[in-house]
Amino acid sequence: MKVVAFNGSPNAEGNTWHALKMVTDELEKAGIATEIVQVGNKAVRGCLACGQCAKQQNEQCIQADDPVNEWIQLMKGADGILLGTPVHFSAMAGTMKSFLDRAFYVTGCNGGMLRHKVGAAVVAVRRSGGLPAFNQLNNFLCYAEMLIPTSNYWNVIHGARPGEAAKDDEGAQIMRILGKNMAWLLRLVEHGKGTIVPPAREGKVRMNFIR
Repeated sequence: MKVVAFNGSPNAEGNTWHALKMVTDELEKAGIATEIVQVGNKAVRGCLACGQCAKQQNEQCIQADDPVNEWIQLMKGADGILLGTPVHFSAMAGTMKSFLDRAFYVTGCNGGMLRHKVGAAVVAVRRSGGLPAFNQLNNFLCYAEMLIPTSNYWNVIHGARPGEAAKDDEGAQIMRILGKNMAWLLRLVEHGKGTIVPPAREGKVRMNFIR
């Protein structure tokens, strides 16, 4: 089994990375391979709302001049996905939002590629705004029908300078417990394959309120 983690911070080894590493360390202890992908320092444009990914059904965004399509395939091949972001004005980092908008739309309209994979989100913040950013990340996991492990508190860790998150004892415990629970859920899913039949995927019902 493998979990791929996406670091939405511009800092390659800032507090978001430390939070992800705390989770992936527990996964590694459980024998689950991990990879942390740096997203936040890349040039990633937002979704163009062109609909070509749904029309072409090729598991790709039409914008091919950045790593998003490569990351989509990493997500497809993984058993679990971790999303991490710092907090910018009480919200996730802009590059992470652009990546997730495109990736989750592509995976959703190409057969629900992330459905029933295990997914979790973590947030690193100096002071305030952690929960709004955490909720933003969880919106993507819920949309994709992913299975979400929990910890003993919301998955937010505090620190300003890179590495300060390691001094947040409660935050570190939250990340450790999340990693253990995520490993356990991954094993449950793996052992259930071929034994417990998953519910069939339903086609998306779309409507608005203007008739």
